Amino acid sequence: MFSQLPTLGVGLGFREPFRGELFLRRGEVDFLEIIAEHYMDASAEKARELELLAAHFTLIPHAINLSLGSAEGLDPVYLDKLARLVNGLNPPWWSEHVSFTRAGGIDIGHLSPLPFTDEAVEVLRRNVCEARERIHAPLILENITYALAVPGASPMREADFLAEVSERADCGLLLDVMNLHANALNHGYPVEDFLARLPAERIVQLHFVGGHWHDGVLIDSHSRPTPDEVWSLVEKVAALAPVKGMVLERDENLPPFPELLAELERARRIGREYGRWA
Repeated sequence: MFSQLPTLGVGLGFREPFRGELFLRRGEVDFLEIIAEHYMDASAEKARELELLAAHFTLIPHAINLSLGSAEGLDPVYLDKLARLVNGLNPPWWSEHVSFTRAGGIDIGHLSPLPFTDEAVEVLRRNVCEARERIHAPLILENITYALAVPGASPMREADFLAEVSERADCGLLLDVMNLHANALNHGYPVEDFLARLPAERIVQLHFVGGHWHDGVLIDSHSRPTPDEVWSLVEKVAALAPVKGMVLERDENLPPFPELLAELERARRIGREYGRWA
């Protein structure tokens, strides 16, 4: 199924501050990733913005708060709103995170890691199946950063856990290479081993960006240009996986728009070099 998805090229996580410049140079951006929650219960202004974006770009909805890892199941009200948004856009795919954001009816407000266990895999599989009944587009799952692995409860390695989830839930993967870089440094594992354990044929999309160091920990803050180490990872993944799209996901310290476009062009060249698009 994933080999049949369209090749989108290089895209940008849409942020309102650069909307005007985006339309002036829209030929340099192949597609946009939008935060789904920004357009659920949308005001009239946000609804018009979504209509404008959809008229000029392929849009990939990226959800944050579905909480696919919640053992209590999915929030039906949230799922209904998300389904209306995604089905209305009819995108090539949509994405969410391998995490939970809600427990005991309480919204945590953070992408929280799961234990790397068979039980957690089954929770994710069950919730993905429920989401798939409502949302027609293929789902791809993103790896997150985490400050602390759940102690004493994780017999699987992180990469094996992601591989098992993607296989059992029959989902693609959104590999955030900045998250991988940060976790590898913060938790002391080799990225080559991580990549070797993933089902490369399921890697549909990449995220890339830079973060910052704080008290000896690399934070995925989406606040800096993509560093050389992450670019190197982008190349490694492009060489081994049939990547359909790459997205620059910048949220803080937004630079002049031409600097973002320069990063997109670098990613575009990498994709061409490894035959991922013309």
